[in-house]
Amino acid sequence: QVQFVESGGGLVQAGGSLSLSCAATGSTFNAIGWYRQAPGKQRELVGVITWGGNTNYADSVKGRFTISRDNAKNTVYLQMNSLKFEDTAGYYCNLASARGAPLGYWGQGTQVTVSS
Repeated sequence: QVQFVESGGGLVQAGGSLSLSCAATGSTFNAIGWYRQAPGKQRELVGVITWGGNTNYADSVKGRFTISRDNAKNTVYLQMNSLKFEDTAGYYCNLASARGAPLGYWGQGTQVTVSS
């Protein structure tokens, strides 16, 4: 099964930007979702992108985050702008259902820390 390696996290000030990458070990026609998990909270869906490039986002990130994918490179990206303290979390990607439910194995994720 396809597995993912997330990268690009780091420490950023509130209002700043970060770009995350999610590299798949093989090609997939599945939708891919970005998820995040803050300390003490459940993992939540950030957004989903279909193979054709259609996207859906959680209300909390709409207008600030953008998901894109390069199918030739088996890579999905998450551009995060206007970051807020509450965006601090571990960020993960995974195969996703049409409703954004995760379908595959979790990778190690990449940590995003936003300082206020």
